[in-house]
Amino acid sequence: MSANPRITFIGAGSTVFMKNIIGDILQRPATSGATIALMDINPERLKESQTVAGKIISTLGVKAKLETHTDQRRALEKSDFVVVAFQIGGYEPCTVTDFEVPKKYKLRQTIADTLGVGGIMRGLRTVPHLWKICADMMEICPNAILLQYVNPMAINTWAISAKFPKIRQVGLCHSVQGTAEELAGDLDLPINEIRYKAAGINHMAFYLQFEHRQKDGSYKNLYPDLLKGYREGRFPKPSSWNPRCPNLVRYEMLTRLGYFVTESSEHFAEYTPYFIKDGREDLIEKFGIPLDEYPKRCIEQIARWKKDAADYNSAKEISVEASREYASSIVNSVWTGEPSVIYGNQRNNGCITSLPVDCATEVPCLVDDRGIQPTFVGELPPQLTALIRTNINVQELTVRALMTENRDHIYHAAMMDPHTAAELDLQQIWDLVDDLLAAHGSWLPEFARVHKPLKAAE
Repeated sequence: MSANPRITFIGAGSTVFMKNIIGDILQRPATSGATIALMDINPERLKESQTVAGKIISTLGVKAKLETHTDQRRALEKSDFVVVAFQIGGYEPCTVTDFEVPKKYKLRQTIADTLGVGGIMRGLRTVPHLWKICADMMEICPNAILLQYVNPMAINTWAISAKFPKIRQVGLCHSVQGTAEELAGDLDLPINEIRYKAAGINHMAFYLQFEHRQKDGSYKNLYPDLLKGYREGRFPKPSSWNPRCPNLVRYEMLTRLGYFVTESSEHFAEYTPYFIKDGREDLIEKFGIPLDEYPKRCIEQIARWKKDAADYNSAKEISVEASREYASSIVNSVWTGEPSVIYGNQRNNGCITSLPVDCATEVPCLVDDRGIQPTFVGELPPQLTALIRTNINVQELTVRALMTENRDHIYHAAMMDPHTAAELDLQQIWDLVDDLLAAHGSWLPEFARVHKPLKAAE
């Protein structure tokens, strides 16, 4: 074991995200001398990221080393940690396809990157590339820890554990800690006075406890205050995270389920069959559901990056602030043995007893020099288990399609999706999947490809 960790970042062309992760890691004393290996298949974006990372190192005045690679296997040599962040197919053509083809069937989406027909297609595009990384890791750096930041998170994590069970991996998201901060803001309470426990699957975990520390050291259950504020119209307050997307869906579901979900309302609206319905514009307006939200974000991000890239290129120094991501905490705890607690996605293995043992669950995890250790949660409330299983059905069938190369399971996954099934009949679902597979073409693994023209939906 060397004195400093080697951290390989695959998909380093995601420059803003790379900046946050690497900036966090290099601000920690124990990892400030790390070797950072940036890898991307796009030489132009890789060069931009090299410039940003180099200026971060200079600004912080640390002794980190920086490498760049377009060859994945070279980048992985002697790695202790592998951070993965990429989008197969990009905004164009694949994200556009995932939105525009379903629209022909009057199937509307908000984000479409985690579940639904958009999430299924993204999983089919993404998992084979993650498997290639895992295969290379098994040969080159079998003890490295894979920090996976790619959507669809649950499908990806499940597929990795199914095909490469020896890979030390965790799927990471910021929804648990991010939503806790949002709720603390609604309640006008400092986040460091909030205690919570969440569990479920990625993007559909729920706060089983959400409490405020009192002056006498006891804890107050905050759910009555959240419900009261929503019913009186005081909550949700405008979100600084995304002002365009109010949290009305999640608060409404709180009144029905008794628990608050960790992922945003724009996501949750398409994980359930209750909110996005053809001909029900009243629902769209009432709950502020941002249809086509993800393409809008992509366009905004592309425009913003052009400006940021120019600014970074001309800047002598780059300011670095701590982000809410878990990566640096994991690296620090594994490297030093200093324990920390994160929320991570791994194979369930009985942590949540009411969910399948092989699915990917999101639970509190202890991290130290033994790695990432998920904690036991037990049985979830039955209404949460039931709703989560509707999403697990889609994830499981998508993973089975990939593992067995059985294209029929792609159709089965779409058939089981709550939003899709609420809007389309069986033949429409089959026709839609046909059209999506044809439109994505070579972006998909060979078994999933079809060769036929797109049909016009009736």
